[in-house]
Amino acid sequence: MKAVLIPFLMCTVGVAGGGGAAYYLQPPVEEQATEVAHEPKPEQDADHSEKSEDSAEETAAEYVKLNNQFVVPVVSGDLVKALVVMSLSIEITQGETSAIYAVEPKLRDAFLQVLFDHANMGGFQGEFTEARNMDVLRTALTDSAQTIVGGVVTGVLITDIARQDI
Repeated sequence: MKAVLIPFLMCTVGVAGGGGAAYYLQPPVEEQATEVAHEPKPEQDADHSEKSEDSAEETAAEYVKLNNQFVVPVVSGDLVKALVVMSLSIEITQGETSAIYAVEPKLRDAFLQVLFDHANMGGFQGEFTEARNMDVLRTALTDSAQTIVGGVVTGVLITDIARQDI
């Protein structure tokens, strides 16, 4: 009985200690806000800054993170040689989040087809995170999303990617 209780207590103490350390070591909220704040340069005239603010409001984007990761098998011959796991987010025009969630299953299906095609063409072989390979994949994913949702989608972001060789 004691042999079962000791690892459980060690895990509980470790998790509690880690959470407590994270809570006490985080920077105060005021410091976080000042680090993110961006002051405009004094050389900019008022007309230029007003124009850039107006254009920023017109082109403001939102990001929708798709709920589940995508798992893509990398097949060589008749065997699965690796698995690629990735997370995607969709860049959309402001206020259109509900349009993405309304068609999420269809988007996931289209994205999986693009990812499988990319894997079959050897896109996940070798240096698969090379900028050119990633740009090709992003463009194909964006085109696929725009076909389904329309002009609401301005881009697809690959937020996480990992390949596990088997």
